[in-house]
Amino acid sequence: MEVIRIPHIVQSTCKAHLAKGRSIGFVPTMGALHEGHMSLIKRARPENEVTVASIFVNPLQFGPSEDFERYPRDLENDIEKLSLQGIDLLFLPDQANIYPKGHTTFVSVGELSEKLCGSFRPGHFRGVATVVAKLFNIVRPTRAYFGQKDFQQTVIIRKMAKDLNFDVDVIICPTVREHDGLAMSSRNRYLSAEQRAAALALHKSLLRASEALSAGVKSPSELGALMEGILREEPLISGIDYASAYDPGTLDVPDELSGEVLLAVAARLGSVRLIDNMLVTA
Repeated sequence: MEVIRIPHIVQSTCKAHLAKGRSIGFVPTMGALHEGHMSLIKRARPENEVTVASIFVNPLQFGPSEDFERYPRDLENDIEKLSLQGIDLLFLPDQANIYPKGHTTFVSVGELSEKLCGSFRPGHFRGVATVVAKLFNIVRPTRAYFGQKDFQQTVIIRKMAKDLNFDVDVIICPTVREHDGLAMSSRNRYLSAEQRAAALALHKSLLRASEALSAGVKSPSELGALMEGILREEPLISGIDYASAYDPGTLDVPDELSGEVLLAVAARLGSVRLIDNMLVTA
């Protein structure tokens, strides 16, 4: 595994691979890697001749009161995990290489960035879109791999890639869960044992809503009330940002549910904000 920190060296290395007709599979991460990230690598490797991963904790997607400084960082273990997966190149830039002095250009993906998580984290998706656009320009991937757990992010990245004519296939991979159903997340490391048990309410709310949908409930407000009720039964959940059924393309709440439906939830346990979702068919 080659480790490169300088963007233009990564760019020239990837250009050389592409010039030889080799496809590039790319997995961008913020580190603190878990089996969810590894599942993306395992999907990318057999589908491409060259596999590239990046680790960069992107300051632009953190608000002033959020957890940028204490976001989990475990670089030594991350490098070991990626090496064991047999990737070809790890892009490991520092902040000055991604956002050099004088950087004033940003990417904003309209209304999609203002819904769901965007309502509670202003500027978050502008930071996501900006760094992903830069990484796409540096790596020039044939295919880029993202997890469904960050569903709104995947919708925004696909929209950005389409609108800005990026020549990349954005591939969404299933959420990887712990044995008890909790969606894997780097932020799970923040949870105490009691909070970890309480966090299972997120997945439980999705399962109950899915069952209700299968039983014929077609009202988003009814499903949302069901989900919120389950979350409020857990005393360690300190806040609910949203919990309802949405159109997976627009992220709006439709009048009545039909076809593919996004069940999505965001809740807080103390200072830890967790998200989860499920795609189901009405």
